[in-house]
Amino acid sequence: MSDNKLQSKLLQTNDMVADDMVADAGQNNLVDRFAPPWAKPYLRLMRADRPIGTWLLFWPCAWSLSLAAVARGEAWLNGAFLFNLVLFFIGAFVMRGAGCVWNDITDRHIDARVARTRSRPIPSGQVSVRQALIFMAGLSFAGLLVLLQFNGFTIYLGFLSLLIVGFYPYMKRFTDWPQAVLGLAFGWGALMGWGSLYGGFGLPAILLYAGTISWIIGYDTIYAHQDREDDALIGMKSTALRFGEDSKKWLTLFFGATIFFLFAASISALYSHEAAFLVLSFLIVGLGLASGLLIWQVRTLDIDDPDNCLARFRHAHSFGAAIFFTFLVMWLLMRWGG
Repeated sequence: MSDNKLQSKLLQTNDMVADDMVADAGQNNLVDRFAPPWAKPYLRLMRADRPIGTWLLFWPCAWSLSLAAVARGEAWLNGAFLFNLVLFFIGAFVMRGAGCVWNDITDRHIDARVARTRSRPIPSGQVSVRQALIFMAGLSFAGLLVLLQFNGFTIYLGFLSLLIVGFYPYMKRFTDWPQAVLGLAFGWGALMGWGSLYGGFGLPAILLYAGTISWIIGYDTIYAHQDREDDALIGMKSTALRFGEDSKKWLTLFFGATIFFLFAASISALYSHEAAFLVLSFLIVGLGLASGLLIWQVRTLDIDDPDNCLARFRHAHSFGAAIFFTFLVMWLLMRWGG
């Protein structure tokens, strides 16, 4: 019975999606509209047609870097801050792409059995495993060139993150918490941004990392609800399956932890600064507004509607931008107050 249900869903998806398109990509994306035919499968393989993942990998780096600037209280507009910010965005783009290629290589047999993912380049036969490995090597080399522009501590952290990235695709086979492992990997920038200015760890960065992990568990649980039925049929695990109908309660818990740790990280970074009262006031306002985004995300979520889940997942980008803006204004207020 399970195989019949799965086959029925695959046939429905095949009817709705053309052979050269990816089922979960947005309509009229730049890759589909402008990329040459030979490049489209590779750009889709690295998810260039779905840039949300690049932003979600970039935001923890940007948060950490801006919080480090707040803690240092130094002018950065013509210095290391902007240079590092650009490097982190480029790095997020190429390394998110490499990670997606690796994920699709390891999951190619699973993706072929899931309605939403069977049209991806590898399971659909548009790109071979050998071609994908070569492409991943090229992206990784580009990421290495970016990483080597940072200080030694940040380079070390960058290499260390590969251990988590390498194991992540296998986690849904063994644990109900693959989203937590993704949090460890995708939130790594919360440590790297701080390290790129300070050359080491700091309590604000560690607290920020904890908050980032909570945030990622939350938004990726929402994403996983799209595949809940297929995952159950083929024996894959996720927090979406584990939380089930209680997902909104769990999301409230994790998003609440996110705000708590972001606040704690900010207080730690602001310790002993003269302009702390003014900056603290804006921090409370900024986190309050960002909390409203998370509340809306949870309250309007319909875990039984894949389109709703995808839209709420993409909404995470707004929260990431809101936190970055909050930290930037905090720095500006410190400069003005000083």
